[in-house]
Amino acid sequence: MEKVSTNNLTNQMCAGDPAHDIWKRQRHPLDCIFHPRSVAVIGASEREGSVGRTLLWNLIRSPFGGTVFPVNPQRHSVLGIKSYPDIASVPEVVDLVVIATPAATVPQVIRECVAVGVKGAIIVSAGFKEIGEAGAALEQQVLAEARRGGMRIIGPNCLGVMNPLAGLNATFAGAIARAGNVAFISQSGALCTSILDWSLGDNVGFSAFVSIGSMLDVGWGDLIEYFGDDPHTHSIVLYMESIGDARAFLSAAREVAMDKPIIVLKVGHTEAAAKAAASHTGALTGSDEVLNAAFRRCGVLRVHTISDLFDMAEILAKQPRPKGNRLSIVTNAGGPGAIATDALISDGGELSVLAPETLQQLDQFLPSQWSHHNPIDILGDASSDRYAKTLEVMVNDPNSDGLLVILTPQAMTNPTQTAEKLKAYSQLGKPVLTSWMGGAEIAAGTQILNQANIPTYPYPDTAVRLFNYMWRYTYNLRGIYETPSLPVDSDQYAPDRLLAEQILAPAISSDRSLLTEYESKQLLAAYGIPTVPTEIATSDLEAVEIADRFGYPVVLKLHSEIITHKTDVGGVRLNLEDAAAVTRAFTAIASKVRAINPQAFLGVTVQPMVKIEGYELILGSSLDPQFGAVMLFGMGGQLVEIFQDRALALPPLNTTLARRMMEQTRIYQALQGVRGRKAIDLAKLEQLLVNFSQLIVEQPQVREIDINPLMVSPDGMIALDARVVLHNADITERPIPAIRPYPSKYVQPWESLKGDRLTIRPIRPEDEPLMVQFHQGLSEESVYLRYAHMVKLKQRIAHERLTRICFIDYDREMILVADHKNMQTAEHEILAVARLSKLHGTNEAEFALIVSDRYQHQGLGTELLRRLIEIGKEEKLSAIVGYILGSNHAMQSICRKLGFQLHLDQEEGMLKAIFVT
Repeated sequence: MEKVSTNNLTNQMCAGDPAHDIWKRQRHPLDCIFHPRSVAVIGASEREGSVGRTLLWNLIRSPFGGTVFPVNPQRHSVLGIKSYPDIASVPEVVDLVVIATPAATVPQVIRECVAVGVKGAIIVSAGFKEIGEAGAALEQQVLAEARRGGMRIIGPNCLGVMNPLAGLNATFAGAIARAGNVAFISQSGALCTSILDWSLGDNVGFSAFVSIGSMLDVGWGDLIEYFGDDPHTHSIVLYMESIGDARAFLSAAREVAMDKPIIVLKVGHTEAAAKAAASHTGALTGSDEVLNAAFRRCGVLRVHTISDLFDMAEILAKQPRPKGNRLSIVTNAGGPGAIATDALISDGGELSVLAPETLQQLDQFLPSQWSHHNPIDILGDASSDRYAKTLEVMVNDPNSDGLLVILTPQAMTNPTQTAEKLKAYSQLGKPVLTSWMGGAEIAAGTQILNQANIPTYPYPDTAVRLFNYMWRYTYNLRGIYETPSLPVDSDQYAPDRLLAEQILAPAISSDRSLLTEYESKQLLAAYGIPTVPTEIATSDLEAVEIADRFGYPVVLKLHSEIITHKTDVGGVRLNLEDAAAVTRAFTAIASKVRAINPQAFLGVTVQPMVKIEGYELILGSSLDPQFGAVMLFGMGGQLVEIFQDRALALPPLNTTLARRMMEQTRIYQALQGVRGRKAIDLAKLEQLLVNFSQLIVEQPQVREIDINPLMVSPDGMIALDARVVLHNADITERPIPAIRPYPSKYVQPWESLKGDRLTIRPIRPEDEPLMVQFHQGLSEESVYLRYAHMVKLKQRIAHERLTRICFIDYDREMILVADHKNMQTAEHEILAVARLSKLHGTNEAEFALIVSDRYQHQGLGTELLRRLIEIGKEEKLSAIVGYILGSNHAMQSICRKLGFQLHLDQEEGMLKAIFVT
């Protein structure tokens, strides 16, 4: 039977292990930095106040279970410890070096470390790219030396690294952080020391405390991935000044965010990208807005203050996420309730509307003067019992997503007793936040609530701000993993790539930077975006002939390969009612444009005057220097830059992400139908956005696109005007998409031994329902051979599990499905699944596959594994591994036939199959 079981494999070894052997289990490369067995301090010093002395002293006064070696050619000992003249003289193989020598010496130091097998380095030295070109060149020398030996580097220009749980303090800070479950990573060393000092006073603990400096090598993506795998880390907190490798960050964050909150404080932003853009879309796209779109796309929560950074880490650890934005407020004073309400609504939250049954229950025990609406004012004489009963009722209110309990110290209210009563409500399935307002009188109650995992804050607007962060976090995560819809006839939306190539090739070959409006509309039509019928006329007679054929009224627009915005030069004439009007319009456009630039006028385009009672939208794309192509959607028309109602997103999109993009705009409410107007076909608009995103990622020679206006109404939608800007032919390096698009090149037909025609293709988010059907048809034997133990059907088809399989990052793994289409019913069925998952910290991947019982012994398993091998080669993997049960003889045979080596793994009790690519 053609199946293989999968286990996880750990990663690359540190120095001190035997020579790299693919058959052996391995450590993660960053273990050499965070769990070293030996550390050398290069630049260790006796001089008071020096970095070298502080580093060495911190390492020896906080035992981490390893050996410390000072390296200083000028001294025989440092701080009473034997010193060595260079790294080669150290008697043991060193896992980690901490370098505190002048920047100019660092390339040579790294070269010497690589020569003796050191695998990890922390460079605290300054004087690199922060000083200019000379420093940047020095960094590249350091990186080149490190890459020769597979060394990983933190820094340069950083404070260092702490692992409080292990006792490692490889920094020059004044003390080691307390142990806890938050990984804190910062680009600012100075902020690190400030946070450290604050955390010691407030008893906040960390699983790791990392200053990453210039991110020459190890970046955000590496660390998010590493701490995502760390069982001691429950949340990841980032202070970010620059994003570095955007694609690596998004890839790692998206994988980890569903399991652990990633909270970022990003400072600094630039408008350089917007200023450089020539189109409306570019002018509307600021890099900080793009960053927000990127964070939404990967499930990262962005906050704006240091206090929010750690408050959110705490609150997400203590309380469940709300399912929506509706908050119920319970208070014993009207003023604080009003403050909380303002804070909630002004930032997008909503007051929950009390359900009729909730009102009825509250009326049974609350005084008649209570507010009878939300905020629920239970009056100034509220006792602890009144608070508890109210909370018990509100917990079950179906309209509420979260609760805020406000207490002001009044003569009849006991803050401590009330806290004791409320601590029983710490885990209710919806978040409970409190605001105990006051000073010494409420201190004991605050402590009781915090110890019961109920976060409490001195001011209600603070609690509300954090609730708003919480529901947005839920909203973003749901958008990532909510199963999108697939069109009934998906073939209808397949792009005409040949037509697109025929449109773009002549423009590129003639080194043009702008498509004509006619060409632009043809390109949109190739991707299923409706456009108004358009024809080119080079004379007034030809324009009249076309207008007569279309029927009046018509529109004439300038046809030019040079001029960007036609309206600015009088190049648009609307509502032309007859031939005479067409002739006059042609003459006027021609004369005006020729006066500006004789070569700019190539004729006009003639179009029917489309009269649609609907809404003008804008749909566009431009390039961001960090994230590549960025999509824009919003209110369109001539005043698009005045209204500024827009949303940004990173392509490619699916229907769920398209809907999320629309929901961020004010025009979305109108599109749903207002004031007696019918709603537009939102599902159709979603699909149009999906098609547009596909155009962007599949045509990298396109730099910018504007569709303005895109007219939409209940009767349909149509692009009335379009503009496409191309890259200059001499620009060879173009920003790659921040998110890898669907790998269409791996879609190929295949015919089984009995003649069935299948399509083997990468999995898509829309495949979740088909995956449910696939698992429902598997036998217990097939399941056992795949997973090496029994996994119940309910577990295998759980939405949370299948979304992780269907919503993959194609940079991290490739899942192929064998798709069979029933030609009579047009329904699709998945017959087999094959998976190739990269192993963290290595250039290897693990494979697994399973074939439907009724389709085994048809050669499908062999074909899938063969294709995984080809993908592994294409993706430049060094090896592919897998684990097979000893009883799975068919799978063993397939592996041997395809060139795998098989070896008994004693620890796993299974056969390990390895293919070296």
